[in-house]
Amino acid sequence: MEASQEDRFARQTRFAPLGSEGQQALADSSVLLVGCGALGGVLAQWLVRAGVGHIAIVDRDIVEETNLPRQVLFTAEHARIGSPKAHAARDVLAAVEGPTRIDAHAAHLDGDLLLRLGAEADLILDGTDNMATRYLVNDYSIAHNTPWIYGGVVSSGGLVLPVLPGQGPCLRCIFPEPPPPGTLPTCDTAGVIGPAVGLIASMQAGLALRILSRNSDHLEPALVELDAWTGSVRHLGVPRRDDCPTCGERRFEFLEASGSRADAVSLCGRNTVQVMPTAKASLPAVEARLKEAGIEVKSVGPLLRFEADGHRFTLFTDGRTLVEGTEDPGRAMSLVARWVGA
Repeated sequence: MEASQEDRFARQTRFAPLGSEGQQALADSSVLLVGCGALGGVLAQWLVRAGVGHIAIVDRDIVEETNLPRQVLFTAEHARIGSPKAHAARDVLAAVEGPTRIDAHAAHLDGDLLLRLGAEADLILDGTDNMATRYLVNDYSIAHNTPWIYGGVVSSGGLVLPVLPGQGPCLRCIFPEPPPPGTLPTCDTAGVIGPAVGLIASMQAGLALRILSRNSDHLEPALVELDAWTGSVRHLGVPRRDDCPTCGERRFEFLEASGSRADAVSLCGRNTVQVMPTAKASLPAVEARLKEAGIEVKSVGPLLRFEADGHRFTLFTDGRTLVEGTEDPGRAMSLVARWVGA
């Protein structure tokens, strides 16, 4: 490390298990962070401040006012203008002025994008609140021998699981199939407090530093349950299952099926539907057409926002559209066809 970097990370390298060799390993590492809202924001902060060499952030959402109590990277201004979370996170993290290279992708993580971004990653971190995405990442992790760290939070606590291919259980060893929609509590139904987010994300970040600094040889993967309200901690040892569909039988159905994703999906608890494009839209052409129709259009960085038929639309450069004010995918697709184009 250069002298300036040695000074910056001096107290971190004095931690004996890390040391200067571990710090150099962090500087040489690359992380894919999936989701940069509540968990992802805390994760990104710790990794950037720790000196991880490269972080690729993927998030499909925009900042809203309800995010501000627990999503530490965002400001009221981000919420007012509806900034893409990935881009807002990159801009805030850049102000740390550390050595980390930060790439932001305001996009939906499908199999194709995961294959492209995952190829460079030494570790994948779960900052999402979407179970389908987690099963997709789990498939990729086992298929490509890339470790990942699951994290989930709701109410006052949550779960953490490091998945180290070949060394312990994967997500499907514990939860063989995704739970049916509506069967698990969510932040919208059970609420969530900020300290719970920080607790779960910090546990994930600590494990991430251990893995990236090459200190994971004696790490025994376990499902850890923590609660910020009661102070309880439980380590749940779960063996790897030989009959696990993913790491046992080597079936990667979520990764293989990701190219045939649904055209529209309702976002949990958001009264919003994400509509996937049939073809990539030309944002300047859409903007011009909407203005000709008398619709007021706002450009927010690389995306467009407008209101029509009592709904708010957010159009991304990859062609995705978020339609707020409905949970009906069919209606959302009709609205997008009308105002954006089929």
